[in-house]
Amino acid sequence: MRITVDAGRCVGSGMCVFTAGEVFDQDEDDGRAIVLRPEPPAEARDSVRRAVDLCPAGAIALSAGGQVSSMST
Repeated sequence: MRITVDAGRCVGSGMCVFTAGEVFDQDEDDGRAIVLRPEPPAEARDSVRRAVDLCPAGAIALSAGGQVSSMST
C-alpha cells in the first residue's frame, strides 16, 4: 500500500491527521495534508483506509503495484 495526497484537492480539514496521525500531518503554513509514511506499516492500514473514506475533498489515494486501488470521492 502506498499513499499519495493531491495537494490541489486538499482543503486542510485535518480528518486524516485525526484518524491516522502516525501517517499524516498538516503543513503549518496552509494546513494541507502531508504524508509522513507513504508506505504505512500493516498495523496502520485500517486507520489509513478510514482516513481515505473520511477525506471530504477526496484528496487521498491508495495504490498497490503502481495502480490506484482506492480513492475517496
